Amino acid sequence: MARLRLRLLGVGAMASPRYFPAGLIALAPSGAVMFDGGLAAVPDETAGRPSAWLVTDLRAELIADIRRRASTFGLRPEVTAYAADDLVVEPRPVEHTSHQTWGYELRWQGRTAVWAPEFWRFPEWAAGADLMFADAAGWSRPIRFRGGVGGHAAVSDTAAAARAAGVERLVFAHVGRPTIRALDAGAVPEFGEIGREGGEYLL
Repeated sequence: MARLRLRLLGVGAMASPRYFPAGLIALAPSGAVMFDGGLAAVPDETAGRPSAWLVTDLRAELIADIRRRASTFGLRPEVTAYAADDLVVEPRPVEHTSHQTWGYELRWQGRTAVWAPEFWRFPEWAAGADLMFADAAGWSRPIRFRGGVGGHAAVSDTAAAARAAGVERLVFAHVGRPTIRALDAGAVPEFGEIGREGGEYLL
């Protein structure tokens, strides 16, 4: 049975001092689908030409760069559904900031993966996922945006919520400075793991 390969091209928050921007490419026999990324987190020759470039925030700081990079493949970044053969991708809303933002549910041969690199509250629709890529900007406490219009969940809170929601494997992406400091001090998530740039995860 064919497997869906999910390759992390970057696991960093915006302006990360250590990582490329959070980006994922889904590699199916029918083709590739790119999620977010930008700057150095872009598809290379080993991934092939993506059929779609999906984003979680059409107003993101890197959206102009993502547009430029997507255009080299004849694509434009968008929030939309995608389907080809056994791969079905659906955008799902997340609570993150003052405007609408999204995560994605990927369904493949009866299994489910979630790409949700930025959120303030754990998305209920991610419950029961076989694999989830989640926000890791904050470590022990959430990061609140100025004006109280959302922010980023803490790794500690997301780990607890994901475990309670029955997520089988939790991989943290969008790693922020508080999380980098915690990792450098030897801390580890209570549940889940920190994503590896270039790492592949099978569904």
